[in-house]
Amino acid sequence: MQTDFLVIGSGIAGLTYALKVAQECPGKKVTILTKTQSDETNTKYAQGGIAGVMDFDNDSFSKHIEDTLVAGDGLCNKKVVEIVVKEGVDRINELIEWGAHFDKDPDGDYKLGKEGGHSESRILHHKDVTGAEMERALLDAIKKCKNIELISHCFVVDIITQHHLGYLVTKSTPDIECYGVYILNLTTKKIEKIIANITMLAAGGNGQVYRSTTNPAIATGDGVAMVYRAKGRIENMEFIQFHPTALYEPGLRGHSFLITEAVRGDGGILRNVNGEAFMERYDSRKDLAPRDIVARAIDNEMKINGTEHVYLDCTHMDQQKFMEHFPNIHAKCLGIGIDVSKDMIPVSPAAHYSCGGVKTDEWGRTSIHNLYAAGECASTGLHGANRLASNSLLEAMVFAHRAYKDAVFNTDARTIPPVNGERAFPDWNAEGTTAPGEMILITQSLKELKLLMSDYVGIVRNDKRLQRANRRLDLLHEETEQLYEKTELSPQLCELRNMITVGYLIVKCAELRKESRGLHYNTDHLQRSKILQNTIL
Repeated sequence: MQTDFLVIGSGIAGLTYALKVAQECPGKKVTILTKTQSDETNTKYAQGGIAGVMDFDNDSFSKHIEDTLVAGDGLCNKKVVEIVVKEGVDRINELIEWGAHFDKDPDGDYKLGKEGGHSESRILHHKDVTGAEMERALLDAIKKCKNIELISHCFVVDIITQHHLGYLVTKSTPDIECYGVYILNLTTKKIEKIIANITMLAAGGNGQVYRSTTNPAIATGDGVAMVYRAKGRIENMEFIQFHPTALYEPGLRGHSFLITEAVRGDGGILRNVNGEAFMERYDSRKDLAPRDIVARAIDNEMKINGTEHVYLDCTHMDQQKFMEHFPNIHAKCLGIGIDVSKDMIPVSPAAHYSCGGVKTDEWGRTSIHNLYAAGECASTGLHGANRLASNSLLEAMVFAHRAYKDAVFNTDARTIPPVNGERAFPDWNAEGTTAPGEMILITQSLKELKLLMSDYVGIVRNDKRLQRANRRLDLLHEETEQLYEKTELSPQLCELRNMITVGYLIVKCAELRKESRGLHYNTDHLQRSKILQNTIL
């Protein structure tokens, strides 16, 4: 298959980009790939909302910029922060024009929520399913574009570069180019190739590397791992954000139900097992401190009291308003026997968001020519050492727009080079591989990976834990590569391989950062360095 614009991922970043290039270039073909159904993305599970300065009487760009810089703990790119905050309002209004609905008060003004780290109320939301509403609006708009093809159940295996034409490609190669991707067609079970003039990587996050995460099963870090294998630049992977309040369900592992930060914004209070409101001991902003501070506070309370969770107390809140604003949370809690009007909600931190990823410039360009990145898989410079709540959806839309502008401007100059007179990219070589004999070789390695990442590379780290994690990852990598060389490809094997790579990148970046900053908290390096720099691999 050949296409003009290839988009990997169908979350808010990928869909926004695809929609814009399709509308701008009606004569060009746009192809979107997604590895399950089209709406199964991290975007879909975003509850809280999208941050934007919509109330200029009480809020300002400068306030939003300052809040983002403070949360990022010194590592944000200030120019990028200004770009996202100032351009974000236009992107939100575009989304509204495309049909997204946000909650309004009786006067017709948008209801603006407040979350941790924000100095003003600026969070637009659609009840507690904001991401799903945004995803719906974008998919509806995508369906109206005749030059967009959306292919579901399609697993992207690797990026095609000069390496596949027989050239030596290393980290030092100055002109690595992306020509498309190899995919595993989950319908036909065959490896196919898609050649593209321009590729957008919007493959989402990597929360599944951890035992407990708010991310869906698809969040396995595929995009970051592929770019790393292709010798692209990756940065700041040590900054993994743990959402402080995931619903604690005994025995549950994997996808944890998120209790949005907006609940605390509306007055929810964190209490320990003794019923004490403990956040005032950790930060003057109490329950609305930035996520890294709240997550570490909860982790400390759990360790002090020997418990697996703390509580979020909503019993004092207006219950009618709670049900109107958080119907999904109310129904979920009720379904497991928790009446939020009488019972406190048990919560604990869970892996939520990766602030690092594929390094991009201010136009979404990666270090690999013809390859853009946006959304959670990208590291744009916005988040620094810790993401400010509800900035992620905003960032995805702003950089999707900027990448579209740059890609459309340069598309005619970017064509696949002829090889021997034709585009002779080799087919995938599966010679010598056999069907997997025992799936336990994959499933057990996956369990080991999640366990070691959670125990050694979690909210609080130290040098010895990181060293142990590194040694165990080396063994898992060796065993999995041997399996990869001899076994027919499957999504499970590819995801395991990608997650081991992502785990390695997180650990390696964590080892390189000899300080505690933002989401990276190392008890052997509690001091903060005066030299601010990114960790780039």
